[in-house]
Amino acid sequence: MKEMNENYEESKSLVIEGRNAVLEALRSGKPMDKLYVLDGCQDGPIRTIVREAKKHDVILQFVTKERLNQLSETGKHQGVIAHAAAYEYAQVEDMLELAKSRGEDPFIFLLDNIEDPHNLGAIIRTANLAGAHGVIIPKRRAVGLTATVARTSAGALNYTPVARVTNLKKTVEDLKKQGLWFVCADMDGTVMYDLDLKGPIGLVIGNEGEGVSRLMKENCDFVAGIPMKGDIDSLNASVAAGVLAYEIVRQRLG
Repeated sequence: MKEMNENYEESKSLVIEGRNAVLEALRSGKPMDKLYVLDGCQDGPIRTIVREAKKHDVILQFVTKERLNQLSETGKHQGVIAHAAAYEYAQVEDMLELAKSRGEDPFIFLLDNIEDPHNLGAIIRTANLAGAHGVIIPKRRAVGLTATVARTSAGALNYTPVARVTNLKKTVEDLKKQGLWFVCADMDGTVMYDLDLKGPIGLVIGNEGEGVSRLMKENCDFVAGIPMKGDIDSLNASVAAGVLAYEIVRQRLG
C-alpha cells in the first residue's frame, strides 16, 4: 500500500525523463523532490547527473531497471528519472522578510516529517488563514510540494511561502538567534491555554504516527497539550495544527 501511495504521489509531481532533460533541469536550479538513477550504471553522462544532483543536495535513489520502467511515462528514461516539485520552494529568510513587511512578529509553522500530502495541504491552508508567514518542511522522510498538496491547500500555496530544509534542528537554532521561540504539540504537554504564545513564534507539528521527534521536542521552549475529552488520545496532525494555531491567533489578537 505504501508503494502504491508513493507511486500515486510521484505521478502528481512533474516527471522529467532522459539524461539531457534531467541534467538541464538540475543545472537550471529547478527544485527536485527526488532523482531515480539506474543502479550500477557508471557511464559518463550518468556520473555527471549524479554529481550535479549531489551539488544541489537532491535526494538520490538508485533503483533497478524494472523500477524505472514502472515509473516512466515515456518509456525513454535512459536510466534516469527526476520528480520535480509542483511549486517553487521559498527561503526561510523570505518568511522573516514577509513578517517585517507586515510589521508583525514572525509566526512560522515547522513540520516534523509530515508524510500525508492531504495533511500538508491542509496545514498550509490553515497557516495562510491564521496569518502565518510561512511553513518549513524537511527535505527527507516527508512529502514535498506535489500537485495533491497544492490542490488540498485550496490555493493557499500561492500565497504562503514553503521552505524545504536539510536540517530542521539547525533551522530551529538559527531562528532562535533571530528571536523566535518554539512550541510543539504533544499530548503530555502543558495545557495550551496556560502558555504564553505571543511574540515571535514557531509552531512545531509532528509526524502523523509518531508525533514530534525527541530531538525536536528537546529543542522546543514549550510543549503544548490540547485538552481532549473523548475516548481516543490524539488528533489528526492537520487538525492539531489548526487548534494550536488558532490559540496563537487568539493570544496575538490579545
